[in-house]
Amino acid sequence: MRGSDDTPGPPPRDRTLTVLLIVGLAALAAVLGWLAWREPQDVLLGNAGGTVIAACATAACYRVSRLATERPVSSFWRLWAGSAAALLVSTLSSTVAAIRGDADMPPYEAASNVLSLVLAMIAFRHVPITSRSRLDWVRMLLDGAAVIVAGSVFFGYVVLRTVPGGTPLATRVAAGVVGICCLLGLVIFSRAAMSSAGRVDPLALGILAFEPVVGLATVLAFLIGNDLSVTLMSYLGYPLVGLGMSLAAYRQGRVVNVPPRHLRWSFADPLQFLSVAVTAVLVIMVSARDLDLRGRAVIVGAVLIAAIIVARQLLSLRENNRALRGIRRQQAELERLALTDNLTGLANRTGFLLELTERLDAGRPATAMFIDVDDFKMVNDTLGPAAADQLLRQIAQRLQDSVGGDECVARLGGDEFAVLLPTDRPTVAEAAATRFQTTVGRPVHTAEQQFLLHASVGIAVAETGETADEVLRNADIALYAAKESGKASWVRFEPRMRQDMTAHARLAGELHDAILGGQLRLLYQPVYDLVTGRMHGCEALVRWQHPERGFISPADFIPVAERSGLIVPLGAWVLREACAQLAEWRATLGADAVEAVNVNVAVRQLRESGFVDEVAAVLSDTGLQPRHLIIEVTESSVADGPQVTEALEALHEMGVRLALDDFGTGQSSLSLLRAFPVDVLKLDKSFVDGIADGADRGRLAVAAAVAQLVEYLQLKAVAEGIESQAQLERLRDMGYRYGQGYFMAKPLPPAECGTRMADAIWYGPPNSPVPVPVSPTRTETRPPG
Repeated sequence: MRGSDDTPGPPPRDRTLTVLLIVGLAALAAVLGWLAWREPQDVLLGNAGGTVIAACATAACYRVSRLATERPVSSFWRLWAGSAAALLVSTLSSTVAAIRGDADMPPYEAASNVLSLVLAMIAFRHVPITSRSRLDWVRMLLDGAAVIVAGSVFFGYVVLRTVPGGTPLATRVAAGVVGICCLLGLVIFSRAAMSSAGRVDPLALGILAFEPVVGLATVLAFLIGNDLSVTLMSYLGYPLVGLGMSLAAYRQGRVVNVPPRHLRWSFADPLQFLSVAVTAVLVIMVSARDLDLRGRAVIVGAVLIAAIIVARQLLSLRENNRALRGIRRQQAELERLALTDNLTGLANRTGFLLELTERLDAGRPATAMFIDVDDFKMVNDTLGPAAADQLLRQIAQRLQDSVGGDECVARLGGDEFAVLLPTDRPTVAEAAATRFQTTVGRPVHTAEQQFLLHASVGIAVAETGETADEVLRNADIALYAAKESGKASWVRFEPRMRQDMTAHARLAGELHDAILGGQLRLLYQPVYDLVTGRMHGCEALVRWQHPERGFISPADFIPVAERSGLIVPLGAWVLREACAQLAEWRATLGADAVEAVNVNVAVRQLRESGFVDEVAAVLSDTGLQPRHLIIEVTESSVADGPQVTEALEALHEMGVRLALDDFGTGQSSLSLLRAFPVDVLKLDKSFVDGIADGADRGRLAVAAAVAQLVEYLQLKAVAEGIESQAQLERLRDMGYRYGQGYFMAKPLPPAECGTRMADAIWYGPPNSPVPVPVSPTRTETRPPG
């Protein structure tokens, strides 16, 4: 889940560790040379090598503990430094005993040896040998108890009975205790070396696992060996143990702070079988000593049966362990699949939330970024799913390549990605957002063509006490704000955004009840013939009279309806209500009624597969013909994709007329006229404002060009937002036949609108006074649907 492709290599060799290892090797060479040409009285020189090597081992282990940045690894090697220090005390004790001429192991030397082993075994608490469940602890204690019992029996009966009679009892006991500790250490060390969860280097652990073997060999040589073996192990035991510590520390220093590779073999399993075998032999030797042949046969058979059963159980446990390892591998694979996106190989939403949760639980700084590829649905509809998936894989790879080592990138679904940043500094997060926008904005290629995409980014800096779900939700809220601000931008989350989102959610719930509860009503703004002065048509506009809040502006609830999906049932209600009202007018007013009613339709409605059938059903139920309905859409709706285009073409073929609303404000108006079956162009109000004074030549030029274009294409042009007599006359002079605005009429209730239809002329022909009082300038918000 990490974003960096660069695997960190081993750090350069630490000079201190190298020097300590070289000094240890030189001391061992000196000891070997002394053993070859020694003088019997020079015991001090023979023991000095072990002391030097133990001192080097202490310094090397402590050095590694300082180099390690991970606390478990540092603590592990700090305890080993203490173990080496205890070994150093043992070498000094051995030197003192040699100077005094004491050939036996004194108790204080045995005590320091035991302390060294105990500290080494305690060190392995920082290496997870098992998953540390209660059952695992019981198993580990039983393994240790088996080794201790077998070792006690072995040293107590076989080894100690063969020790020369003049050896003091204290020396025997001390040597036996050291030997048992070596056996126990061998089990613990070897288990740790094959741990799959530890951070200590397994090869270093494997080197350390040979330390108890050397100690055990030294004890056995001391107890039952001949003079040569005693001499060799007395002067080589401590140097070999200390050198092993130095070598293990040197190995750890070479790979410090690098993820380890784990071993697959352990001394523990062979030792279990060996313990059973040794115990069985001892039982037979003791029990059958004073029996006859038949008694010995019974004892031998009983012990062998018990040993076979125990061995069988151990083999079963071994098979169970193998099966468990297989299950764990399958579990790890299932976890990987559960946390990974199949298409891109990135982390999925679950994996991202898990990573974010771990960072928050550890108290580390975190920032979540929600990245959405703008208008990707259009690409998907145009090229098809296969090509769109190819583009998503390219984007995912780019994001993966651009994140740093402590950053995590994920695909949350569709064209939505997320990035986890290890920072709580807004400036750093904002710079990263710009970087990722640049990454997505580079050209991407399919087999057929090249695309330039852009992305919107929501940024949420994790605050104290926030959960991963809350942080990601905040980033999603910020992303929505970025989309609202015009796309291809980034927005950082602020608490007020959550309050706005909560208010929107509450408003959405109330709007749902309003649609069902009859709180909505339609007003109709007339469209006039600017030449004859008669009402030519009208546009249906939805209004909401809340029972508690009063009037709620369409500018407030229409965006909520679009975001929540309520725009579909809201648009369906508007369509049916407007058509029913037109049918009533035509029935009561006859020829005075307008021919058609304009209904705004949102792009979400056009995406619905049954929208065309819904329009046909409404027309049939109300008794209207398709020519009686004009559907208004925006330029952005028309460019939404092939599904919308197919719906508009089907409506046009049915006979429903289509109007392009807010014409001139989009980015591809002229190309739409060529591809879109349009019947009416509605010049946006922004080109009407100020047209009368002629100060803005650009507005004049656009308005005049649209009038000429409409005439050439034989379309109908409607000027929106007329608010003065001067504007009306200027537009009429340019060739505009139809217009609407507050100057002629504001949105009216159905009854008043019907009354005005019955008036033959609402305002006079050219150069005639207009009887309508001039209304104050207002901006009318017409909801889509």
